[in-house]
Amino acid sequence: MLLGRRKLKLETERLSLRPPVHSDFNDWAALRRASREYLTPWEPVWAKDHLSRKSFTNRVYWAQRSVAGGTAIPLFLFRRTDKVLLGAITLDNIRRGPAQAGTLGYWTGQAFARQGFMREAIGAVVHHAFTRLDLSRIEAACLPENEPSRGLLESSGFKYEGVAQSYLQINGRWRTHVLYASLRSDRRGKTDAGEGALPPPRQAATPPGIFQAR
Repeated sequence: MLLGRRKLKLETERLSLRPPVHSDFNDWAALRRASREYLTPWEPVWAKDHLSRKSFTNRVYWAQRSVAGGTAIPLFLFRRTDKVLLGAITLDNIRRGPAQAGTLGYWTGQAFARQGFMREAIGAVVHHAFTRLDLSRIEAACLPENEPSRGLLESSGFKYEGVAQSYLQINGRWRTHVLYASLRSDRRGKTDAGEGALPPPRQAATPPGIFQAR
């Protein structure tokens, strides 16, 4: 696949997104460590060596293989003005054939949350998936009580689709998730079946900036 033969980089108004490299370790470990209490309620249990250099090295090699093989697009988010690492977003489980779909996951360091960075990153990745990877469907899931994540998905154009019982192990327990999806040609209009616990979502906006793959 062409992505494996060239450097992958997406750019938006405020962000540069690229796969992790070995020299990112110190910044990544520091951000994850500082945000541990903020992140762990929403993530699988961290392995004992989660913050180790060996674990990060394995993560980098996995990212390289995934991009080359077209199975996932793991990207780190950097602020363009000062190159500070803000978080990460991954389009994983890319399926071809009749599906043409992928699954979105993301996290933001606590110091950079609620500033619109992840909405910008989601816009870039979804745009890339639909226009460059020729995918038809992007899926995402989050815990029902994670109102910020649900609002983020809905303001990014994702539509609520249903509930998956015991979908993932989060913080040591099997947890039910709510399911969302964005379609390349979405004519479903607004769906409100899953909004009982949410305030009205913000109006979806056109992703800022020009997105580029290099």
